[in-house]
Order: sequence, then C-alpha cells, then structure tokens
Amino acid sequence: SSLKVQFDEDLVGEVGFIVRSEQGYLNLLSIMSDAYLDGDVIDGPIVPLAQLEGKSEGLFFLSGNHAGIGHKLLERRQLESLEHHLLSLAGFAPSSLFVEIQRIGRAGEGEVEQALLDFAYKHSFPLVATNDIFYDRPEAHDAHDALRCIARGEYVEDGRRDRLAPCHYFRGQDEMAELFSDLPEALENSVLIASSCGFFPKEHPPILPRFVKGGVEAENDELAQQAWDGLNERLAQKVDDYDSSGYDERMKHELAIIQEKGFSGYFLIVADFIKWAKAKDIPVGPGRGSGAGSLVAWALTITDLDPLAFGLLFERFLNPERRSMPDFDIDFCQDRRDEVISYVQERYGRDEVAQIITFGKLQARAVLRDVGRVIGMPYGQVDRICKLVPNNPANPVTLQEALDSEDLLRVERDRDDQSRRLFDISLQLEGLYRHASTHAAGVVIGDRPLKQLIPLYRDPKSDMPVTQFNMNWAERAGLVKFDFLGLKTLTVIKKAVSLIRFAGHEIDVDNLPMNDPKTFAMLGEGHSTGVFQLESAGMRDVLRKMKPDCLEDLIALVALYRPGPMDNIPRYIDCKAGRAEPDYLHPVLKPILQETYGVIIYQEQVMQIAQTMSGYSLGEADLLRRAMGKKKKDVMEQEQAKFIQGAQENNIDTKQARYIFTMVEKFAGYGFNKSHAAAYAYVAYQTAYLKANHPLEFLAALMTLDMGNTEKLSSFRDDVLGLGFSLLPPDINKSFHDFAPEEGAIRYALGAVRNVGSNVVHWIVGERDAHGPFADMADFIKRLDTEHVNKRAFEFLVKSGAFDSLHPSRAALLGSIDGIFAEGMRRKSDMNMCQGSMFGDEEIDPMMVVRTPAREFTSFELLDVEQHALGFFLSGHPLDAYADQLSEEGATTFSLLEERAKEKPSRGLVAGMVVSMRELSGSRGKFGIVKLSDRVGGFEVAVFSEVWEKSRSLVRPGEVLFMMVQVEDDEGRLRVRAESLRNAEQQARKSSQRIEINIDKSTCIKDLRQLLEPGRCEIFLRLHCMKNLCDATYQLPGSFAMNMRTRQAISALHGVRSVEER
Repeated sequence: SSLKVQFDEDLVGEVGFIVRSEQGYLNLLSIMSDAYLDGDVIDGPIVPLAQLEGKSEGLFFLSGNHAGIGHKLLERRQLESLEHHLLSLAGFAPSSLFVEIQRIGRAGEGEVEQALLDFAYKHSFPLVATNDIFYDRPEAHDAHDALRCIARGEYVEDGRRDRLAPCHYFRGQDEMAELFSDLPEALENSVLIASSCGFFPKEHPPILPRFVKGGVEAENDELAQQAWDGLNERLAQKVDDYDSSGYDERMKHELAIIQEKGFSGYFLIVADFIKWAKAKDIPVGPGRGSGAGSLVAWALTITDLDPLAFGLLFERFLNPERRSMPDFDIDFCQDRRDEVISYVQERYGRDEVAQIITFGKLQARAVLRDVGRVIGMPYGQVDRICKLVPNNPANPVTLQEALDSEDLLRVERDRDDQSRRLFDISLQLEGLYRHASTHAAGVVIGDRPLKQLIPLYRDPKSDMPVTQFNMNWAERAGLVKFDFLGLKTLTVIKKAVSLIRFAGHEIDVDNLPMNDPKTFAMLGEGHSTGVFQLESAGMRDVLRKMKPDCLEDLIALVALYRPGPMDNIPRYIDCKAGRAEPDYLHPVLKPILQETYGVIIYQEQVMQIAQTMSGYSLGEADLLRRAMGKKKKDVMEQEQAKFIQGAQENNIDTKQARYIFTMVEKFAGYGFNKSHAAAYAYVAYQTAYLKANHPLEFLAALMTLDMGNTEKLSSFRDDVLGLGFSLLPPDINKSFHDFAPEEGAIRYALGAVRNVGSNVVHWIVGERDAHGPFADMADFIKRLDTEHVNKRAFEFLVKSGAFDSLHPSRAALLGSIDGIFAEGMRRKSDMNMCQGSMFGDEEIDPMMVVRTPAREFTSFELLDVEQHALGFFLSGHPLDAYADQLSEEGATTFSLLEERAKEKPSRGLVAGMVVSMRELSGSRGKFGIVKLSDRVGGFEVAVFSEVWEKSRSLVRPGEVLFMMVQVEDDEGRLRVRAESLRNAEQQARKSSQRIEINIDKSTCIKDLRQLLEPGRCEIFLRLHCMKNLCDATYQLPGSFAMNMRTRQAISALHGVRSVEER
C-alpha cells in the first residue's frame, strides 16, 4: 500500500508499505487507520513521520515512487535535502528500507534517480525496481486516463492537467529486465521482497464483546434469566387462552440451540440497545426478517410478535443444522436511529464500533454520463444515449447487454468516432468502483479496537469510523454486523400519536384491538393510500376484492403481492369468499394450509410440510427449502428420494408424495418468509388503524414526513379531499412548520413551501408566540426581521398564498418586495440607532409600501405561482376552467381508465396539462413521450409517429390537451397510447368569435392592447360612466386571438367589469 507521509511542515510524499508477516499486517492496519481517523478527511490520509515509530516490524518500506519526496523536492529545487529526509525515514526502518527506482518517462526522472542512487550507495540501502500498475495492458491507458478525469472533475482534452505516462500497465519480465539492464540488483531485490512475503490474513470466527463478566457460561445464565423473566411478563399480559407448556418447551428448545452455538452474547447485545431505545421513547419496529420467529427474541422485547400465536418457526431464523450467525434486522424511527448507534458507541467504546463501507460502482448509465462528460460530448446527446439503456434498478443490465438488445443504442454507438470512443471507454470502466459511502444500516461491534482487526477510515459526512472492508470481508475478519435500519413509517406513527394526544385522545399503538371494524372496512374499500405496504394502486385493487377481515389476511397479502406469487391471489380470494374449495393436497396438510386456503405462500409452510409428511427435522426442512430455491438438480433428486421415503414411512402413497413434492418445489422457489410478512403486516395494520380512526392526524403526519416529495403530497391531497376533508392553504398566522389538523381539516405546512427554510419558519412561529398573530400587512412589515426572513423566502410564501389573510393581492405583494424589505430594514436600522422611542410606533401606510399592480393575477396565473411555490396545484387545477367543456364532450379521468384497464383494454377522452415531453426516434420515425397532470395526479402518454407529426407543435409545457387514448395493462406495466390530441383552446376559440368587454375606465385600454395578439375574434368595448348614466360602445379595429387565458387576463385588469360573448 502507498500512503502519503509528512516529512516536515510542507513536504508530503508517498511511501510504499509491504506486509511480510502478521505483525506487519497489524502495524499497517494501525498506520492506515490512524491516517484516516486522525488526519484531514478532505485532503485524504496523511501519516506524520513520527507515527511510524515502533511500527516497522514485519513491513518493508519503499522510499517512494513518482509521487514520492524525490520529485517533490526537485519541483522545489531542494533535491540536495533528499538525503536528510530519507535518513529520517530510515531511522524508523533501518533494516527494511528499500530505495525505489521507477522509469516511467516523467520529467526530471533522471535527476531524481541519480540522487536516489547516490543515497543508496552512500548509505548501503538496497535498490528495488518497481512500476506503478494502474491497468493490466497498454491499450487500457485511455480508459484509465478518463477514469482519473472522472475522479478529479477534469476533461480529457484539457492540456493543463497532470497526465500520467502510458506505461502504468503490468510490464512483463523481459520488458522490466531490458528497462533495468543497468541495475540488475534492483530487479533481483523485487524478487527477494516477493519471496519474503508469505502472510495472508486468515478468516476469523465471530468476535463479540462480552456482555457480562465471567465468560460464555455467565452470558448463557444471563440470557436464560432475562428470557424466562421476559416470557413471564409477556404471558401475563395475554388475554386469550394459551398453552403454557408449549411456550416452556419452545423456550427450552431455543435456549439450548442459542447456547450450544455460542450466540447468547449476540442476543443480549441486541436486546440491550433495543431496551435502551424503547426506554428513551424511540420507536422500534415489531420485527423484520426471520428474527420474528424466535420466542427468545419476543421475550427479550427484540420483537413484538408472539411467534407461537402466528405459527412462526425458530429454525427459519437460526438453523441448528447450519453454522451461521443469527442476523436481526432492527427498524428504528428514522429521525432517532443515530441516537441508538451513539449509545452503542458509548456502551462498547468508540474504538470498538464502526459503520460499514459500501462502494458505488460505475453502472451502465452512470459510466456513459461520466465518460461523456470528461471527453466533452454534448450533454443532450449523452442524455439521449443514456435513456436508451433499459433502467431496471432491481436487476441492472450491463452496457454490453443493452447493446445486444437495443437496436437504437447500437445506432447511436456507430453514429461517429466520438460516440464509438464513448462506448469503448465506458465498456472498459463499467463495474469499477466510483466512490465510497457508508452502508445505510450496518454497524460492527468488536471486543477490541477495530483497527487491530481491519483498516478503518472516516466518512467526510460522519465522525464515526467506517470499515475499509466491505460487509463480506469485514465478516470474514470476524466482525459481526448489526443492522440499524431507519423506517420512516415508525416516525409517521410516532408523529400521528403525538398529534392524537395533543388533541386530547389517548392511544397505545402497541396494544391496538386487532379486529377493529372501521380499519378492515376502510381497507376493504381500498382506501389504503399512505398505509404501510398496502398503498400501491395494485394493492388497493386487491384489497377491494379480498375484503380482508383479520391480520392473517394482511400477512398473506404482504407475502403474495410479488411477481410470481401474485398469480395465486385470485384463488386465495375465491376460496376466502366461498366461491372455490381449498385444495390441501393431503388431509395431514390441512392444519398447515388452512389459514391460506390451500395456497402454499410461506417458506415456513414448506418446512412444516416436509416435517409433517416426511419426518424431516425443522433444521433439515430449512435446508430442503434452501435447496429447492437454488434448483440444483443433483441435490433435488436426492431430496426427492428422501422426501418420498419419509412419506412412505407415514403411509402416504408414493405417487401422491411425488406430486406433493413437485408442488412444494414449485412454491418453494418464491415462497415468502412468514416472519417478515407478519411483522410488516402488523405495522400495516397499525397505520391502517390510525388512518381509519384518526385520519386527520395520520394524514398530517404522513404529509409532514414527505413534505419534500411534491408528487406524494399531491397524492395525499387527493386522499384528504376524497375522505371529505379540506387541505387548507399555508397561512402566515395559522400554519406551523409541519402539517397540522385544524377544525376538521389539515393546514398546509410552512416547512413544505419551497425556498422557505426552517430558520424562517421558526422566526415566524416564534414571533407569533411572542407578540401574537400579524394583524395586517403593515403589522408584518413593522415586525419583519430581515436577518431571518430573506426576499426569496418571502416571495415563495406570497406565491403559496400564505399572506392572503393579510393582503388580498398576491400580484401587489410580489411587485412590492423591494419596497417591503427596504421599509423593514429602515425600521430595524432606526431601532438599532436608538431611535426606537421616536420612530418605533410610527404607523406604516400600506399604500405607500405595497403598490397597486397594473392588473391582478388571473386564476391561471394564481395557479402557476402556487404551483411554483408548492410543487403542485393546491387550490385548483388549470383543467377547472374547462369543466363545462369536458362535461359536454363526455371526457373521463385517466385514473378511471387505468382502473378499467386492469380488467380489459380501455379507451376514452382525457384532458391534462403538459408537464414535460421528450422526443425519441423509433423504427417508424419520431414519437413523443408526454407527461401530463390532471386533477387526480400525473400520467404519461406515448404519441406515435403519425399523430406526433400532426400535433407536435401543440405539445408545450403548460398547455392543456384533450386526448383520445388507449390504455392497456401489460402484466402490471401500463401502456398508454394517444390516438388523437388537440389543444383545449381550439374549441374555446371556435366559440369566441365576438366578445364584449365592459369597462369603467378608459385608462385600462392601454393595458388591454398589450394583452392582444392578431387572431379571428372581434372585440367590442362598452364604457360605463357616472353610475351607468351614460355608456358608449365601439369596436376595436382588427381581429384578435382569444382563449381562456387571455379572457382571464383581460378580466383581471383594473377597470374591467366583465368579458362576455356577444
């Protein structure tokens, strides 16, 4: 490894460290970790020379390559001091320092080499010939050069940047022998070093800190004591009848396995930090993954689901037949997860706890974008190419796979030399690491300082140490991973409970009635927006058909709603409704399959079938389940024979046993972990209960936690309205930072207004609390603190409607921002100059500060500024202006067509406002993908060649389109195609051939003319004066364009009474 070493205050150069023994490895871990943890994160790791004291054993030191101090001193014209600095380095490694010689053609290389040779011969230090290797073959130089540019933010063609010579490949023996023919001893020493290095780190068994003193036996006793005490407390709270002997037997069974495998300490550590979190009122999930199948975990409050009540299996979590660590995944409230990690650091020592590194790779689209940027290709061209690469985050395609399958991508590759270069370099760099980051959840805990086991580094975004090994290698070094996951839903639940209690109602979400009629009625109607795991459109559709009435239904739905298993949903529903008879395959399997109406859904059912039919132990059955999932033919043949033999011993017919094995094998491939499904179904029920019984508080909490996601806020807005409530606009006197219930409605959050930071909101709320609500605009200006509220925040608050209660005109306020802030700053300056007694109570004339605009905003313009501030339309939608037209033409909504398409392809007239569009090229020519918005939400429509050519000019952001569309559901993927489209204004223009504008003031005619453009509509002006005692009508010369927006703009002019058809 090469590390930067600081020789004096301003001299830093690379030194090579090569491990030759276990002690050397430990010393290198210490050197590297200290460099990262104690140094400047931004400049990278730097080792102060003094820190090498006592750390040379087991290491070879190399004096430095082209980045060593030789070239640094040459640049500073201080090469004569090289001897002094190398002797300083040699003082720490007198018998293991090699003077490193490289010949890569760098400027000044000969001069530096001679100085190094003089030093080596004078002081009898051995030479070694090396070559920095960054790629395997000469042809990869250009790709590596591009990679360096990506890392440094440079451009390949920039002649001013530092370039590497094209010789950093793996030079062969003959080439190195020729290159160093004058220094054969330098080559011989490279072999000497290599032959001296025989150490390779060994895999280490799991290492954990001792939870209690006294070793393994003491931990076993402590676990047993806590588990039995916890079980007694749990059972004392049960209201239903239960068989205590079953719990006792299961507890003994689990404890025996845990203790035999030496995992008592692991359970105690997990239980400890979960109990601490709960004591600090930090929400913890009921369980996740297979850990919910452990009775010991339930007794220790690691999980909150009774595994016996739900038929969950311990062996699915911890198989006695396999040697593997248990792995609890723990969900915490996302806002307070870091508190739990900090507790663990304090509990076990800051040097013994670290997060886990992850590496981001250059995947197909990312590598094209990065390479395209550094070789100087136009952004638009690169973006077009990237969008031709299929995007599948769950199973990303490689760039070569994309080229093999996408004709248009190959066309782009072969377009010109620069495009071919883009693909050539990208194919070489794809899959390489691009950056390091921190694992979202993984934390390791050791029984000693971790730098004695692995190298550490510090993430610039965190003060907590991070492993330099990824998760796999950290575990092989003996470290045990603990997952501290942040689950937003737990934060939503906590926020909702807080709002409920603030309203004067008490609730305990951990002890809810599990058969609440309102909850299941709401789910049966498909009103599950915002409900954990159940909020997608497809889930809502299944809920309406299933009509769940118990938690077991929700568990099954969580497990079934995935590709593959979802094919069994109709059968489950039909059997539940009594329209079909369950098939239990064999009478002995009815107790196992009865709760799922004969459908094999869970991995646990696969295990129980093997146990019941063929005498497998649950550990053996878990191995069978795993083998079925991997589909290894030779293994499956052996298992089938064993399964059939066991069934025969239980007097089950061979033919039937073979059939059942085949059925089990089919379902085992995509069977779901019931423990995980049960835990998440429980959280789903909690959120559903809150929504059904406390909808305003729950929805306010949901919106608060997603206030940065305008698409979700728009969806929640629709849900609020659909439930019969109102979403009130932001208000400077009534809104808080978060969304909040208010008299049967929800008040919009100030914190959700764009460009309004938390500091602004805290000042507004604090000022209201201290001095009462703002009486009017003059009062606000008088109290305005321009150090806390800037012009941009004020602008967006005005646009959002937050000042509507203080002033009726948003146009006036937006046109007066400079004046408002000038007055606010003047008053603050006067107060600071001790003139408060003279001017502090001076009244503000709003008319002098807030100017009257030439015209008010039209309804379209009000919606535009509101959308700009909030990210979506809150008070209305541009389609509202076309309500009569839509009704006359029999238009429907896209969401309704989408629902119909699930049964069969649907067709209908829809309207939407264009949000964005992109033009693509296909085999039949150009076509468009248009993203639109309607009152319900957003949707995309494909407009193919013939229609696109005719209508391309109509498709502009902000335009309202009427489209005849076809909608098909292709195995869950929606396909929407436009048969025809037209601008909504086309119909309006047909009916607006002659209009009359009634005005009070002739002065508005000048403003009117600025709004008019040539067209086909005749305009008549009727002037009213002296309270209608006289009027006059005359026609404007010429004809003008007239649409909905123009009519609204005319109506908003000061002096205009009305605009009417003539």
